[in-house]
Amino acid sequence: MRNLGPCFPATIPFRISPVLGILRRFPVGSVPAIFIGGGGSGCRTGIRNADKKRHTCVFSLSMSGCHGDSRVPVGTIETRTLAPVATLGYAVDCLVSAVSELSSISPPSSGIIRLEVPIKQEIKGIEWLHAQSQLLPSFYFSGQRKRGNSGQFIDSINNGNRSLNGSVGCDLVSVAGVGAAVYFKHVHPFSFDDWRSIKRFLSKSCPRIRAYGAIRFDPKADISKEWEAFGSFYFMVPQVELNEFEGSSLLAVYVAWDNDLSWEWKKAIDSLKATLNQINVHIIKLRNEVPKSAILSTVLHTPNVECWNVAVTKALQMINNSSSALTKVVLARSSRMCASTDINPIAWLACLQADSGNAYQFCLQPSDGSTFIGNTPEQLFHRKQLNISSEALAGTRARCSERALDHEIELDLLASIRRKLEAVCNLVMVDPQKAVRKLSRVQHLFAKLKGSLRSEDDEFDVLSSLHPSPAVCGFPTEEAHLLIAETESFDRGMYAGPVGWFGGDEAEFAVGIRSALVKKGLGALVYAGTGIVEGSNPSSEWEELDLKISQVDLPPTLSACSFYLVLFPGGLCLCF
Repeated sequence: MRNLGPCFPATIPFRISPVLGILRRFPVGSVPAIFIGGGGSGCRTGIRNADKKRHTCVFSLSMSGCHGDSRVPVGTIETRTLAPVATLGYAVDCLVSAVSELSSISPPSSGIIRLEVPIKQEIKGIEWLHAQSQLLPSFYFSGQRKRGNSGQFIDSINNGNRSLNGSVGCDLVSVAGVGAAVYFKHVHPFSFDDWRSIKRFLSKSCPRIRAYGAIRFDPKADISKEWEAFGSFYFMVPQVELNEFEGSSLLAVYVAWDNDLSWEWKKAIDSLKATLNQINVHIIKLRNEVPKSAILSTVLHTPNVECWNVAVTKALQMINNSSSALTKVVLARSSRMCASTDINPIAWLACLQADSGNAYQFCLQPSDGSTFIGNTPEQLFHRKQLNISSEALAGTRARCSERALDHEIELDLLASIRRKLEAVCNLVMVDPQKAVRKLSRVQHLFAKLKGSLRSEDDEFDVLSSLHPSPAVCGFPTEEAHLLIAETESFDRGMYAGPVGWFGGDEAEFAVGIRSALVKKGLGALVYAGTGIVEGSNPSSEWEELDLKISQVDLPPTLSACSFYLVLFPGGLCLCF
Protein backbone atom coordinates (compact mmCIF):
# COMPACT_ATOMS: atom_id res chain seq x y z
CA MET A 1 0.00 0.00 0.00
CA ARG A 2 1.28 3.47 -0.82
CA ASN A 3 2.73 5.74 1.85
CA LEU A 4 0.09 8.29 2.80
CA GLY A 5 2.61 10.66 4.35
CA PRO A 6 2.13 12.60 7.57
CA CYS A 7 -1.27 12.43 9.19
CA PHE A 8 -3.17 14.66 11.53
CA PRO A 9 -3.09 14.08 15.29
CA ALA A 10 -5.04 11.09 16.49
CA THR A 11 -7.67 13.27 18.12
CA ILE A 12 -9.04 16.71 17.39
CA PRO A 13 -11.01 18.49 20.14
CA PHE A 14 -14.35 19.24 18.46
CA ARG A 15 -16.64 21.76 20.15
CA ILE A 16 -20.41 21.83 19.76
CA SER A 17 -21.64 25.39 20.12
CA PRO A 18 -24.32 25.86 22.80
CA VAL A 19 -25.56 29.01 21.09
CA LEU A 20 -29.17 28.80 19.93
CA GLY A 21 -30.63 30.45 16.89
CA ILE A 22 -27.61 31.49 14.85
CA LEU A 23 -28.66 33.61 11.87
CA ARG A 24 -26.36 33.06 8.89
CA ARG A 25 -26.35 35.59 6.08
CA PHE A 26 -25.40 35.07 2.48
CA PRO A 27 -24.37 37.43 -0.31
CA VAL A 28 -26.98 38.87 -2.63
CA GLY A 29 -27.81 36.34 -5.34
CA SER A 30 -26.85 33.40 -3.14
CA VAL A 31 -29.08 31.24 -0.96
CA PRO A 32 -31.29 33.16 1.53
CA ALA A 33 -30.60 33.11 5.26
CA ILE A 34 -30.78 29.83 7.14
CA PHE A 35 -31.88 29.62 10.75
CA ILE A 36 -29.92 27.04 12.68
CA GLY A 37 -31.70 25.70 15.73
CA GLY A 38 -29.26 23.82 17.93
CA GLY A 39 -29.80 22.80 21.52
CA GLY A 40 -33.17 21.51 22.59
CA SER A 41 -34.94 20.70 19.34
CA GLY A 42 -31.86 19.60 17.45
CA CYS A 43 -33.40 20.72 14.20
CA ARG A 44 -32.93 23.49 11.70
CA THR A 45 -35.78 25.14 9.89
CA GLY A 46 -34.11 25.01 6.50
CA ILE A 47 -34.04 27.81 3.93
CA ARG A 48 -36.18 30.80 4.85
CA ASN A 49 -37.65 32.24 1.71
CA ALA A 50 -41.17 33.49 1.21
CA ASP A 51 -40.82 33.03 -2.51
CA LYS A 52 -39.02 29.71 -2.94
CA LYS A 53 -39.32 29.92 -6.70
CA ARG A 54 -36.85 32.78 -6.70
CA HIS A 55 -33.89 31.12 -5.00
CA THR A 56 -31.17 30.17 -7.41
CA CYS A 57 -28.78 27.26 -7.64
CA VAL A 58 -25.46 27.60 -5.86
CA PHE A 59 -22.34 26.11 -7.42
CA SER A 60 -19.58 25.04 -5.06
CA LEU A 61 -16.01 26.09 -5.81
CA SER A 62 -13.83 23.01 -5.95
CA MET A 63 -10.66 21.38 -7.22
CA SER A 64 -10.15 19.44 -10.45
CA GLY A 65 -8.24 16.32 -9.53
CA CYS A 66 -7.33 15.44 -13.12
CA HIS A 67 -4.64 18.13 -13.27
CA GLY A 68 -2.49 16.71 -10.48
CA ASP A 69 0.39 14.26 -10.72
CA SER A 70 -1.38 10.89 -10.59
CA ARG A 71 1.86 9.18 -9.53
CA VAL A 72 2.19 11.19 -6.31
CA PRO A 73 -0.08 10.18 -3.40
CA VAL A 74 -1.75 12.91 -1.38
CA GLY A 75 -0.27 13.70 2.03
CA THR A 76 -3.09 12.33 4.18
CA ILE A 77 -6.36 10.43 3.83
CA GLU A 78 -8.49 10.25 6.96
CA THR A 79 -11.97 9.46 8.25
CA ARG A 80 -13.03 10.84 11.65
CA THR A 81 -16.27 9.73 13.29
CA LEU A 82 -17.98 12.00 15.82
CA ALA A 83 -20.45 10.92 18.49
CA PRO A 84 -23.92 9.83 17.30
CA VAL A 85 -26.76 12.36 17.47
CA ALA A 86 -30.53 12.12 17.39
CA THR A 87 -31.44 14.28 14.40
CA LEU A 88 -30.16 15.69 11.13
CA GLY A 89 -30.17 19.19 12.62
CA TYR A 90 -27.84 18.17 15.43
CA ALA A 91 -25.56 16.43 12.91
CA VAL A 92 -25.22 19.60 10.84
CA ASP A 93 -24.46 21.67 13.92
CA CYS A 94 -21.77 19.20 15.00
CA LEU A 95 -20.12 19.29 11.57
CA VAL A 96 -20.27 23.11 11.37
CA SER A 97 -18.42 23.27 14.68
CA ALA A 98 -15.94 20.54 13.71
CA VAL A 99 -15.07 22.20 10.40
CA SER A 100 -14.49 25.48 12.20
CA GLU A 101 -12.04 23.70 14.50
CA LEU A 102 -10.18 22.36 11.47
CA SER A 103 -9.44 25.89 10.29
CA SER A 104 -6.69 26.29 12.89
CA ILE A 105 -4.76 23.15 11.88
CA SER A 106 -1.60 23.24 9.76
CA PRO A 107 -2.07 20.37 7.29
CA PRO A 108 0.34 18.72 4.83
CA SER A 109 0.42 20.05 1.27
CA SER A 110 -2.38 17.78 0.05
CA GLY A 111 -4.99 15.38 1.35
CA ILE A 112 -8.62 14.56 1.99
CA ILE A 113 -10.48 14.32 5.30
CA ARG A 114 -13.94 12.92 5.92
CA LEU A 115 -15.81 13.97 9.07
CA GLU A 116 -18.93 11.91 9.77
CA VAL A 117 -21.75 11.96 12.31
CA PRO A 118 -24.02 8.92 12.82
CA ILE A 119 -27.72 9.82 13.13
CA LYS A 120 -30.11 7.63 15.11
CA GLN A 121 -32.90 7.86 12.57
CA GLU A 122 -33.29 6.73 8.98
CA ILE A 123 -33.33 9.58 6.48
CA LYS A 124 -34.03 8.67 2.89
CA GLY A 125 -31.17 9.73 0.65
CA ILE A 126 -33.43 10.71 -2.26
CA GLU A 127 -35.56 12.93 -0.01
CA TRP A 128 -32.49 14.57 1.53
CA LEU A 129 -31.12 15.28 -1.95
CA HIS A 130 -34.47 16.71 -3.05
CA ALA A 131 -34.24 19.19 -0.15
CA GLN A 132 -30.79 20.29 -1.39
CA SER A 133 -31.92 20.97 -4.96
CA GLN A 134 -30.28 24.43 -4.91
CA LEU A 135 -26.80 22.93 -4.41
CA LEU A 136 -24.74 21.73 -7.37
CA PRO A 137 -23.07 19.50 -8.40
CA SER A 138 -24.88 16.54 -6.88
CA PHE A 139 -25.26 12.78 -7.15
CA TYR A 140 -27.33 9.87 -5.88
CA PHE A 141 -26.59 6.15 -5.99
CA SER A 142 -28.65 3.27 -4.65
CA GLY A 143 -27.37 -0.27 -4.97
CA GLN A 144 -28.95 -3.42 -6.30
CA ARG A 145 -30.73 -4.77 -3.26
CA LYS A 146 -34.00 -5.30 -1.46
CA ARG A 147 -34.79 -3.95 1.96
CA GLY A 148 -34.62 -6.49 4.75
CA ASN A 149 -32.12 -8.73 2.96
CA SER A 150 -28.68 -7.62 4.03
CA GLY A 151 -26.88 -10.28 2.03
CA GLN A 152 -27.60 -8.64 -1.34
CA PHE A 153 -25.82 -5.34 -0.79
CA ILE A 154 -22.07 -4.96 -1.05
CA ASP A 155 -21.21 -2.65 1.79
CA SER A 156 -21.49 -2.40 5.55
CA ILE A 157 -21.01 0.50 7.88
CA ASN A 158 -18.78 -1.72 10.02
CA ASN A 159 -16.33 -2.42 7.21
CA GLY A 160 -13.06 -0.93 8.38
CA ASN A 161 -14.73 1.60 10.66
CA ARG A 162 -16.33 1.62 14.07
CA SER A 163 -19.98 0.63 14.32
CA LEU A 164 -22.88 3.01 14.75
CA ASN A 165 -22.96 2.35 18.50
CA GLY A 166 -25.52 -0.39 18.25
CA SER A 167 -28.02 1.47 16.10
CA VAL A 168 -30.65 -0.71 14.48
CA GLY A 169 -29.70 -1.82 10.98
CA CYS A 170 -26.33 -1.22 9.34
CA ASP A 171 -27.02 -2.06 5.69
CA LEU A 172 -26.22 0.78 3.33
CA VAL A 173 -29.28 1.66 1.25
CA SER A 174 -28.21 4.74 -0.68
CA VAL A 175 -25.69 7.58 -0.84
CA ALA A 176 -26.44 11.18 -1.86
CA GLY A 177 -24.03 14.08 -2.07
CA VAL A 178 -23.85 17.78 -2.97
CA GLY A 179 -20.98 20.09 -3.75
CA ALA A 180 -17.62 18.78 -4.93
CA ALA A 181 -14.63 18.52 -2.61
CA VAL A 182 -12.76 17.29 -5.67
CA TYR A 183 -14.05 16.39 -9.13
CA PHE A 184 -12.60 14.58 -12.13
CA LYS A 185 -13.70 15.55 -15.64
CA HIS A 186 -12.10 15.73 -19.07
CA VAL A 187 -13.01 15.61 -22.75
CA HIS A 188 -10.47 12.91 -23.56
CA PRO A 189 -11.39 9.23 -23.05
CA PHE A 190 -11.09 7.89 -19.51
CA SER A 191 -7.51 6.66 -19.16
CA PHE A 192 -5.31 4.79 -16.71
CA ASP A 193 -3.83 8.10 -15.54
CA ASP A 194 -7.34 9.46 -14.92
CA TRP A 195 -8.12 6.37 -12.87
CA ARG A 196 -4.92 6.89 -10.86
CA SER A 197 -5.84 10.55 -10.33
CA ILE A 198 -9.04 9.40 -8.66
CA LYS A 199 -7.38 6.63 -6.68
CA ARG A 200 -4.80 8.98 -5.13
CA PHE A 201 -7.64 10.47 -3.05
CA LEU A 202 -8.88 7.04 -1.92
CA SER A 203 -7.57 4.59 0.66
CA LYS A 204 -8.27 1.10 1.97
CA SER A 205 -8.20 2.50 5.49
CA CYS A 206 -11.11 4.85 4.66
CA PRO A 207 -13.52 2.67 2.67
CA ARG A 208 -16.40 5.15 2.76
CA ILE A 209 -14.43 7.78 0.87
CA ARG A 210 -15.61 7.19 -2.69
CA ALA A 211 -15.75 8.94 -6.03
CA TYR A 212 -19.12 8.66 -7.79
CA GLY A 213 -19.72 9.26 -11.47
CA ALA A 214 -20.16 7.98 -15.00
CA ILE A 215 -18.33 7.39 -18.28
CA ARG A 216 -19.60 7.88 -21.82
CA PHE A 217 -20.78 4.92 -23.86
CA ASP A 218 -18.45 5.90 -26.71
CA PRO A 219 -15.63 8.14 -25.45
CA LYS A 220 -14.23 8.55 -28.97
CA ALA A 221 -17.44 10.05 -30.38
CA ASP A 222 -17.95 13.81 -30.55
CA ILE A 223 -19.64 15.22 -27.45
CA SER A 224 -22.96 16.87 -28.29
CA LYS A 225 -24.05 20.12 -26.66
CA GLU A 226 -26.50 18.53 -24.26
CA TRP A 227 -23.75 16.29 -22.84
CA GLU A 228 -20.96 18.91 -22.65
CA ALA A 229 -21.21 19.36 -18.87
CA PHE A 230 -20.29 15.69 -18.33
CA GLY A 231 -17.23 15.61 -20.56
CA SER A 232 -15.99 12.16 -21.53
CA PHE A 233 -16.25 11.18 -17.87
CA TYR A 234 -17.37 12.88 -14.69
CA PHE A 235 -16.62 11.76 -11.10
CA MET A 236 -16.88 13.63 -7.82
CA VAL A 237 -16.17 13.28 -4.12
CA PRO A 238 -18.89 15.47 -2.56
CA GLN A 239 -18.51 18.17 0.06
CA VAL A 240 -21.58 17.00 1.99
CA GLU A 241 -22.88 13.44 1.85
CA LEU A 242 -25.77 11.52 3.39
CA ASN A 243 -25.54 7.75 3.85
CA GLU A 244 -28.91 6.07 4.28
CA PHE A 245 -28.88 2.81 6.25
CA GLU A 246 -31.68 0.55 7.36
CA GLY A 247 -32.76 2.13 10.62
CA SER A 248 -30.16 4.92 10.76
CA SER A 249 -28.25 7.51 8.73
CA LEU A 250 -24.87 9.18 8.60
CA LEU A 251 -24.02 12.72 7.55
CA ALA A 252 -20.47 13.39 6.36
CA VAL A 253 -18.41 16.29 5.01
CA TYR A 254 -15.20 16.22 2.99
CA VAL A 255 -12.37 18.69 2.71
CA ALA A 256 -9.86 18.00 -0.09
CA TRP A 257 -6.89 20.17 -1.00
CA ASP A 258 -3.68 20.14 -3.02
CA ASN A 259 -1.29 23.09 -3.01
CA ASP A 260 0.15 22.00 -6.36
CA LEU A 261 -3.30 22.49 -7.89
CA SER A 262 -3.65 25.98 -6.37
CA TRP A 263 -6.40 24.71 -4.12
CA GLU A 264 -4.99 25.33 -0.68
CA TRP A 265 -6.35 24.26 2.70
CA LYS A 266 -8.01 27.61 3.44
CA LYS A 267 -9.82 27.68 0.08
CA ALA A 268 -11.08 24.14 0.66
CA ILE A 269 -12.27 24.92 4.19
CA ASP A 270 -14.01 28.16 3.14
CA SER A 271 -15.74 26.41 0.23
CA LEU A 272 -16.93 23.60 2.51
CA LYS A 273 -18.26 26.07 5.08
CA ALA A 274 -20.23 27.88 2.39
CA THR A 275 -21.83 24.64 1.22
CA LEU A 276 -22.45 23.26 4.71
CA ASN A 277 -24.17 26.48 5.79
CA GLN A 278 -26.66 26.05 2.95
CA ILE A 279 -27.75 22.51 3.84
CA ASN A 280 -31.49 22.33 4.28
CA VAL A 281 -32.59 19.96 7.07
CA HIS A 282 -36.31 20.37 6.37
CA ILE A 283 -36.94 17.02 4.63
CA ILE A 284 -40.29 16.49 2.91
CA LYS A 285 -41.52 12.99 2.18
CA LEU A 286 -41.82 12.45 -1.56
CA ARG A 287 -44.99 10.92 -2.91
CA ASN A 288 -45.08 7.39 -4.31
CA GLU A 289 -48.45 7.97 -5.90
CA VAL A 290 -49.03 10.36 -8.75
CA PRO A 291 -52.42 12.01 -9.35
CA LYS A 292 -53.86 11.65 -12.82
CA SER A 293 -53.25 14.77 -14.85
CA ALA A 294 -53.38 15.98 -18.42
CA ILE A 295 -50.12 15.77 -20.32
CA LEU A 296 -48.85 18.68 -22.38
CA SER A 297 -45.88 17.20 -24.11
CA THR A 298 -44.21 16.73 -27.47
CA VAL A 299 -42.26 13.62 -28.41
CA LEU A 300 -39.59 13.76 -31.10
CA HIS A 301 -37.77 10.53 -31.90
CA THR A 302 -34.22 10.25 -33.25
CA PRO A 303 -34.12 8.33 -35.52
CA ASN A 304 -37.64 8.63 -36.92
CA VAL A 305 -39.45 5.50 -38.01
CA GLU A 306 -38.23 5.65 -41.62
CA CYS A 307 -34.57 5.96 -40.61
CA TRP A 308 -35.06 3.25 -38.00
CA ASN A 309 -36.31 0.81 -40.62
CA VAL A 310 -33.25 1.55 -42.76
CA ALA A 311 -30.89 1.04 -39.80
CA VAL A 312 -32.44 -2.27 -38.72
CA THR A 313 -32.47 -3.54 -42.30
CA LYS A 314 -28.78 -2.69 -42.64
CA ALA A 315 -28.01 -4.49 -39.38
CA LEU A 316 -29.93 -7.59 -40.47
CA GLN A 317 -28.05 -7.67 -43.77
CA MET A 318 -24.75 -7.76 -41.88
CA ILE A 319 -26.01 -10.39 -39.43
CA ASN A 320 -27.24 -12.60 -42.27
CA ASN A 321 -24.03 -12.16 -44.25
CA SER A 322 -21.93 -15.31 -43.92
CA SER A 323 -18.72 -13.26 -44.16
CA SER A 324 -19.69 -11.14 -41.15
CA ALA A 325 -19.08 -12.26 -37.56
CA LEU A 326 -21.88 -10.04 -36.25
CA THR A 327 -24.69 -11.95 -34.48
CA LYS A 328 -26.27 -9.14 -32.44
CA VAL A 329 -26.25 -5.35 -32.37
CA VAL A 330 -28.12 -3.11 -29.94
CA LEU A 331 -29.59 -0.07 -31.69
CA ALA A 332 -30.98 2.76 -29.59
CA ARG A 333 -33.39 5.64 -29.93
CA SER A 334 -33.44 9.06 -28.28
CA SER A 335 -36.85 10.57 -27.59
CA ARG A 336 -37.12 14.24 -26.69
CA MET A 337 -40.07 14.94 -24.40
CA CYS A 338 -41.12 18.48 -23.61
CA ALA A 339 -43.66 19.61 -21.05
CA SER A 340 -45.31 22.87 -20.06
CA THR A 341 -43.36 22.91 -16.77
CA ASP A 342 -39.73 22.29 -15.91
CA ILE A 343 -38.90 18.69 -15.09
CA ASN A 344 -37.76 17.95 -11.54
CA PRO A 345 -35.24 15.11 -12.01
CA ILE A 346 -34.97 14.22 -8.30
CA ALA A 347 -38.74 13.89 -7.92
CA TRP A 348 -38.78 11.86 -11.12
CA LEU A 349 -36.12 9.51 -9.77
CA ALA A 350 -38.10 9.09 -6.55
CA CYS A 351 -41.04 7.91 -8.64
CA LEU A 352 -38.82 5.44 -10.47
CA GLN A 353 -37.54 4.19 -7.14
CA ALA A 354 -41.05 3.24 -6.06
CA ASP A 355 -41.21 0.86 -9.01
CA SER A 356 -37.58 -0.20 -9.01
CA GLY A 357 -37.52 -3.77 -7.75
CA ASN A 358 -33.98 -5.11 -7.46
CA ALA A 359 -32.30 -2.40 -9.55
CA TYR A 360 -29.78 0.42 -9.27
CA GLN A 361 -30.98 4.02 -9.14
CA PHE A 362 -28.60 6.83 -9.99
CA CYS A 363 -28.51 10.56 -10.52
CA LEU A 364 -25.56 12.68 -11.64
CA GLN A 365 -25.91 16.45 -11.91
CA PRO A 366 -22.90 18.64 -12.84
CA SER A 367 -22.87 22.34 -12.10
CA ASP A 368 -24.72 23.40 -15.24
CA GLY A 369 -27.93 21.74 -14.04
CA SER A 370 -28.08 18.92 -16.59
CA THR A 371 -29.10 15.71 -14.85
CA PHE A 372 -28.53 12.10 -15.87
CA ILE A 373 -30.90 9.75 -14.04
CA GLY A 374 -31.77 6.10 -14.40
CA ASN A 375 -33.14 2.90 -12.94
CA THR A 376 -31.07 0.02 -14.29
CA PRO A 377 -31.20 -3.71 -13.50
CA GLU A 378 -27.79 -4.43 -15.03
CA GLN A 379 -24.56 -4.69 -13.08
CA LEU A 380 -21.30 -4.19 -14.97
CA PHE A 381 -19.03 -5.40 -12.17
CA HIS A 382 -18.38 -5.29 -8.44
CA ARG A 383 -14.89 -5.53 -6.96
CA LYS A 384 -14.10 -6.20 -3.31
CA GLN A 385 -10.33 -6.38 -2.83
CA LEU A 386 -9.25 -9.12 -5.28
CA ASN A 387 -12.71 -10.64 -5.65
CA ILE A 388 -14.73 -9.55 -8.65
CA SER A 389 -18.18 -10.43 -9.96
CA SER A 390 -20.20 -9.56 -13.02
CA GLU A 391 -23.52 -10.45 -14.59
CA ALA A 392 -24.49 -11.56 -18.05
CA LEU A 393 -27.95 -10.10 -18.54
CA ALA A 394 -30.12 -11.55 -21.28
CA GLY A 395 -33.15 -10.02 -22.97
CA THR A 396 -36.65 -9.90 -21.61
CA ARG A 397 -38.31 -11.73 -24.48
CA ALA A 398 -37.49 -14.17 -27.26
CA ARG A 399 -35.98 -12.46 -30.29
CA CYS A 400 -35.80 -15.40 -32.65
CA SER A 401 -38.23 -18.02 -33.81
CA GLU A 402 -35.66 -20.76 -33.34
CA ARG A 403 -34.94 -21.75 -29.72
CA ALA A 404 -31.59 -23.19 -30.73
CA LEU A 405 -30.47 -19.84 -32.12
CA ASP A 406 -31.65 -18.04 -28.97
CA HIS A 407 -29.61 -20.45 -26.86
CA GLU A 408 -26.56 -20.00 -29.08
CA ILE A 409 -26.69 -16.21 -28.70
CA GLU A 410 -27.00 -16.51 -24.91
CA LEU A 411 -23.91 -18.73 -24.80
CA ASP A 412 -21.99 -16.28 -26.98
CA LEU A 413 -22.81 -13.37 -24.67
CA LEU A 414 -21.83 -15.33 -21.59
CA ALA A 415 -18.59 -16.54 -23.17
CA SER A 416 -17.74 -12.97 -24.22
CA ILE A 417 -17.87 -11.68 -20.65
CA ARG A 418 -16.00 -14.70 -19.36
CA ARG A 419 -13.14 -14.18 -21.81
CA LYS A 420 -12.82 -10.53 -20.79
CA LEU A 421 -12.61 -11.47 -17.11
CA GLU A 422 -10.11 -14.24 -17.78
CA ALA A 423 -7.70 -11.66 -19.24
CA VAL A 424 -7.21 -10.12 -15.77
CA CYS A 425 -8.24 -12.96 -13.41
CA ASN A 426 -6.51 -16.09 -12.17
CA LEU A 427 -9.79 -17.97 -12.12
CA VAL A 428 -13.28 -17.29 -13.46
CA MET A 429 -16.31 -19.30 -12.39
CA VAL A 430 -19.80 -19.20 -13.87
CA ASP A 431 -22.78 -19.97 -11.68
CA PRO A 432 -24.28 -23.04 -13.35
CA GLN A 433 -27.79 -22.01 -12.33
CA LYS A 434 -29.31 -19.25 -14.38
CA ALA A 435 -31.73 -17.05 -12.47
CA VAL A 436 -34.60 -14.75 -13.25
CA ARG A 437 -34.45 -11.18 -11.93
CA LYS A 438 -38.03 -10.02 -11.57
CA LEU A 439 -38.94 -6.35 -11.67
CA SER A 440 -42.44 -4.94 -11.42
CA ARG A 441 -43.36 -5.43 -15.06
CA VAL A 442 -40.48 -7.30 -16.69
CA GLN A 443 -38.03 -10.03 -15.89
CA HIS A 444 -34.50 -10.72 -17.06
CA LEU A 445 -32.60 -13.96 -17.43
CA PHE A 446 -29.11 -13.55 -16.03
CA ALA A 447 -26.05 -15.52 -14.99
CA LYS A 448 -23.41 -14.59 -12.42
CA LEU A 449 -19.66 -14.75 -13.05
CA LYS A 450 -17.03 -14.54 -10.33
CA GLY A 451 -13.27 -14.28 -10.48
CA SER A 452 -10.11 -13.47 -8.58
CA LEU A 453 -7.99 -10.56 -9.83
CA ARG A 454 -4.23 -10.95 -10.11
CA SER A 455 -3.78 -7.41 -8.77
CA GLU A 456 -6.08 -4.69 -7.45
CA ASP A 457 -4.47 -2.38 -10.01
CA ASP A 458 -6.28 -4.45 -12.65
CA GLU A 459 -9.49 -2.63 -11.70
CA PHE A 460 -9.03 -0.19 -14.58
CA ASP A 461 -8.53 -3.06 -17.03
CA VAL A 462 -11.70 -4.74 -15.78
CA LEU A 463 -13.71 -1.56 -16.37
CA SER A 464 -12.28 -0.92 -19.82
CA SER A 465 -12.65 -4.54 -20.96
CA LEU A 466 -16.19 -5.19 -19.69
CA HIS A 467 -17.55 -1.98 -21.19
CA PRO A 468 -19.42 -1.94 -23.47
CA SER A 469 -21.30 -5.06 -22.45
CA PRO A 470 -22.97 -7.26 -25.09
CA ALA A 471 -26.36 -6.32 -23.60
CA VAL A 472 -25.99 -2.67 -24.70
CA CYS A 473 -23.64 -3.02 -27.67
CA GLY A 474 -23.88 -6.46 -29.27
CA PHE A 475 -21.64 -9.34 -30.21
CA PRO A 476 -18.86 -9.43 -31.22
CA THR A 477 -18.21 -6.12 -29.49
CA GLU A 478 -15.92 -4.57 -32.09
CA GLU A 479 -18.23 -5.22 -35.05
CA ALA A 480 -21.32 -4.13 -33.13
CA HIS A 481 -19.67 -0.95 -31.82
CA LEU A 482 -18.56 0.03 -35.32
CA LEU A 483 -22.06 -0.46 -36.73
CA ILE A 484 -23.59 1.64 -33.92
CA ALA A 485 -21.13 4.47 -34.64
CA GLU A 486 -21.97 4.35 -38.35
CA THR A 487 -25.73 4.06 -37.88
CA GLU A 488 -26.90 6.13 -34.92
CA SER A 489 -27.30 9.86 -35.59
CA PHE A 490 -27.48 11.03 -31.97
CA ASP A 491 -25.02 11.12 -29.08
CA ARG A 492 -25.67 8.40 -26.48
CA GLY A 493 -23.59 10.34 -23.97
CA MET A 494 -23.58 8.47 -20.65
CA TYR A 495 -26.54 6.33 -21.70
CA ALA A 496 -25.47 2.64 -21.64
CA GLY A 497 -22.10 3.65 -20.17
CA PRO A 498 -20.63 2.70 -16.77
CA VAL A 499 -22.27 4.44 -13.78
CA GLY A 500 -21.02 3.86 -10.25
CA TRP A 501 -18.16 4.50 -7.85
CA PHE A 502 -14.54 3.83 -6.96
CA GLY A 503 -13.42 3.21 -3.38
CA GLY A 504 -10.15 2.36 -1.67
CA ASP A 505 -10.53 -1.41 -1.83
CA GLU A 506 -13.88 -1.69 -3.57
CA ALA A 507 -15.74 -0.47 -6.64
CA GLU A 508 -19.13 -1.07 -8.21
CA PHE A 509 -20.53 -0.07 -11.58
CA ALA A 510 -23.90 -0.53 -13.22
CA VAL A 511 -24.80 -0.07 -16.87
CA GLY A 512 -26.60 3.24 -17.46
CA ILE A 513 -29.68 1.95 -19.26
CA ARG A 514 -33.33 2.84 -18.55
CA SER A 515 -32.09 6.38 -18.28
CA ALA A 516 -32.74 9.95 -19.32
CA LEU A 517 -31.01 13.32 -19.57
CA VAL A 518 -32.99 16.19 -18.05
CA LYS A 519 -32.27 19.89 -18.47
CA LYS A 520 -34.22 23.12 -18.14
CA GLY A 521 -35.33 24.35 -21.52
CA LEU A 522 -34.49 20.98 -23.07
CA GLY A 523 -37.10 18.79 -21.42
CA ALA A 524 -36.02 15.17 -21.20
CA LEU A 525 -34.07 13.01 -23.60
CA VAL A 526 -35.20 9.47 -22.87
CA TYR A 527 -33.11 6.60 -24.20
CA ALA A 528 -34.05 3.04 -25.04
CA GLY A 529 -32.41 0.29 -27.04
CA THR A 530 -33.27 -3.10 -28.44
CA GLY A 531 -31.16 -6.02 -29.58
CA ILE A 532 -31.26 -6.81 -33.29
CA VAL A 533 -30.59 -10.45 -34.12
CA GLU A 534 -31.46 -12.80 -36.95
CA GLY A 535 -35.22 -12.81 -37.39
CA SER A 536 -35.81 -9.33 -35.93
CA ASN A 537 -38.49 -7.21 -37.55
CA PRO A 538 -38.02 -3.40 -37.82
CA SER A 539 -41.67 -2.65 -37.09
CA SER A 540 -41.80 -4.98 -34.09
CA GLU A 541 -38.61 -3.49 -32.66
CA TRP A 542 -40.00 0.04 -33.11
CA GLU A 543 -43.15 -0.98 -31.29
CA GLU A 544 -40.99 -2.39 -28.50
CA LEU A 545 -39.33 1.01 -28.10
CA ASP A 546 -42.73 2.70 -28.14
CA LEU A 547 -43.88 0.47 -25.30
CA LYS A 548 -40.84 1.49 -23.30
CA ILE A 549 -40.99 5.26 -23.56
CA SER A 550 -44.27 6.49 -25.01
CA GLN A 551 -47.16 4.97 -23.04
CA VAL A 552 -49.10 7.76 -21.40
CA ASP A 553 -52.03 5.96 -19.78
CA LEU A 554 -51.63 6.65 -16.08
CA PRO A 555 -52.45 3.86 -13.61
CA PRO A 556 -53.73 4.73 -10.11
CA THR A 557 -50.35 4.09 -8.47
CA LEU A 558 -46.76 3.80 -9.60
CA SER A 559 -46.57 0.20 -8.47
CA ALA A 560 -48.23 -0.79 -11.74
CA CYS A 561 -46.16 1.46 -13.99
CA SER A 562 -43.85 0.53 -16.81
CA PHE A 563 -42.62 3.41 -18.91
CA TYR A 564 -45.43 5.89 -18.33
CA LEU A 565 -45.06 9.60 -18.98
CA VAL A 566 -47.10 11.58 -16.50
CA LEU A 567 -47.25 15.19 -15.35
CA PHE A 568 -47.43 15.74 -11.63
CA PRO A 569 -46.90 18.68 -9.27
CA GLY A 570 -43.16 19.30 -9.40
CA GLY A 571 -42.36 18.03 -12.85
CA LEU A 572 -42.58 15.30 -15.43
CA CYS A 573 -42.38 11.68 -14.36
CA LEU A 574 -41.43 8.93 -16.77
CA CYS A 575 -41.83 5.62 -14.98
CA PHE A 576 -39.86 2.69 -16.34
